[in-house]
Amino acid sequence: MKNKILISVLTVFLFFESGYAQNEATDSLTHELQEVIVTAKQPATKLVGSTLISTIPGSNLADLGTALDVLAQLPMIKVTDNVVSVIGKSNIEIYIDGRPMCDETELQQLLSSNLKKVELLMAPGAAYESTTGAVLKISTRRNFVQGLSLTDQFQLQRRRKWSVMDYLALSYRTGDWEFFLNGTINRNNSVNKGTTTNTLVYQGKETVIGSSQFNSFPTTTGVVKGGFNYSHGAQSFGAYYRYNPERGDFFNSGSEWLDNNPVIARDIDKRIRAHSHLASLYYENTFADKYLLHFDGDFRSAYDANDVATIYPASTIPAVNSTDKRTSTLWAGKLYLNLPLWNGEFTVGTQDSYTHSSLDYRMLNSNVSEYIPSSLTDARQTSTALYASWSRMFGKFSLSAGARYEYVNYDFKVNGKRDDDISRRDHTLTPDLSLGYSFNEESQISISYKMATVKPPYSQLTGSLNYTGQHEIEGGNPGLHDERMHDVQLFGMWKGFMLQADCFRSLDTYAFVKQVYPADNLQLFMHPVNIDVSALSMYLVWSQPIRFWTPSVTAGLYRQWLTIDNNRYNKPIYSYYFDNTFSLPHGWSITANISGSSQGDMHTNRFGGSWFTMDASVGKSFLNKSLTLKLSATDIFNTANNDWTMNTYGVFVDKRQSYDRRGVALNIIYNFQPRKSKYKGSAASEAEMNRL
Repeated sequence: MKNKILISVLTVFLFFESGYAQNEATDSLTHELQEVIVTAKQPATKLVGSTLISTIPGSNLADLGTALDVLAQLPMIKVTDNVVSVIGKSNIEIYIDGRPMCDETELQQLLSSNLKKVELLMAPGAAYESTTGAVLKISTRRNFVQGLSLTDQFQLQRRRKWSVMDYLALSYRTGDWEFFLNGTINRNNSVNKGTTTNTLVYQGKETVIGSSQFNSFPTTTGVVKGGFNYSHGAQSFGAYYRYNPERGDFFNSGSEWLDNNPVIARDIDKRIRAHSHLASLYYENTFADKYLLHFDGDFRSAYDANDVATIYPASTIPAVNSTDKRTSTLWAGKLYLNLPLWNGEFTVGTQDSYTHSSLDYRMLNSNVSEYIPSSLTDARQTSTALYASWSRMFGKFSLSAGARYEYVNYDFKVNGKRDDDISRRDHTLTPDLSLGYSFNEESQISISYKMATVKPPYSQLTGSLNYTGQHEIEGGNPGLHDERMHDVQLFGMWKGFMLQADCFRSLDTYAFVKQVYPADNLQLFMHPVNIDVSALSMYLVWSQPIRFWTPSVTAGLYRQWLTIDNNRYNKPIYSYYFDNTFSLPHGWSITANISGSSQGDMHTNRFGGSWFTMDASVGKSFLNKSLTLKLSATDIFNTANNDWTMNTYGVFVDKRQSYDRRGVALNIIYNFQPRKSKYKGSAASEAEMNRL
């Protein structure tokens, strides 16, 4: 009887989610589930030093669907539109079986049933890039199945437009060899809309520059990846090649206006054609049962071409056309040795890379080219890093310490001429230290300090300018300095409670500003500049299973201290996350995640408040867990707020925008003899790949 009632309730839930997204109803539905008894348990999460470790097998998360579904329900981790973030941290790195994730779709392709352990390093040591704020290490279960394995995953999504994705993976194992081939095709179509209003005093009077946007962005992307692994005893090696093509057509049907003048219709058509190649290899060997030697090598090349046409169809204003072509190349190598030392673990290694990136920007409108000229920028960087770290347990105390030395030679040219003011050579030493104490299995505390050097992405170092309207320009800043960041972190756990607090001091980080650009007519220029900012973030988490229900509640605060041009950006942001997992009999699972935040400042932006947003899903496994169906809904009540304002150098910007996030998706996953890949390689230069 209980099972019939349960199925009836879930049927109503499915009908409601589908109908709600299509009819955009505003009422809510409350479900009262019958009491059930389940055997699954909350994943055991414990704090070891400054690392949160969650075990997945046997928990109520093991059959949710994909790794993204699991991560969304773990403490301190948030997943939005398949993008993983760590609450209170930036610049995170994700590792799967010891190798950094190189493709954002990997977590969507990794099944929850194959997860073994998830480790969240809140204070990464010297073995990682100094820019890394947190490291997420995912270990999968070892299913050594000889012969052919197959996984197919299909997703159909409806938001303002339809999107579809299919992923097919094949692997064949014979003896000590594994050969794999997989491919993904993704057709995505998003629609966003909004308005931008700029207010300033120009030539002694208040002036308003405005624009509206209705953006449609259909893209087709693909991934083809093939490789092999060999493992025998303590020795293993492998390699793979990956190709990523992309085709996109961005179209914006909007308008522009100046003060009380008539509104002018404006259409922007952007054609995107891009592709990238990645070849990666690794070698690993253990000597004398205690010395681990590991090498990674990578080569990556990418090409991105854009053609942009801005047309004013109901006006005599001439069209503005431009083209840009960006090419980039990366060579990288990483070598390290792990060995026992003084009753602890010692790691010493080197990480080296060479990067070449060029941008050829052509402005084809002669009038606009007077203040937005064509340019050819070329950036080359050689980086060499040496690092060492040591960790040890002293009874109930844990200690880890490390240091990273890095030499960087950066060469920047504009139109073939070297810019001596921007080109530079840097020597940096970044230490880190972490001390932890364990009172018992349910109570631990740790404190850590880290210094980091953060390099801005190459997209912000460009000297070219982009035309975005008759009175608006956007561009980069080749003169951006590297950021020097100091971070002191306190992390504690007591039974079901966790506390994370960070004090930051960032010197020469970057933030965006808008100001008047020197030109013959009124032009506003949006670009990044270096700033100094101090900040405090604090998050309190509670998670405790209650029969079949596992709630997780997070309350947070972010407060910064920043002053630019006598304007203070100090308004705190309060936030909360309320995640819920229901593990039910016969393979059924339900998730319902609620979140919200107040209005507040982050760098130069004041973000609007979003007090209540909700995502939910319901799933069921069949055929002895070989087939999984899941229906999910995002931003159910259409309450996510993406508005922000900015007030810099006398220009007040009010941005009102509606993202394409509300919708439903159906996931179908089928597995035939699934098994995990044994590829043990890692990206040899994670930070450079992220910057590219």
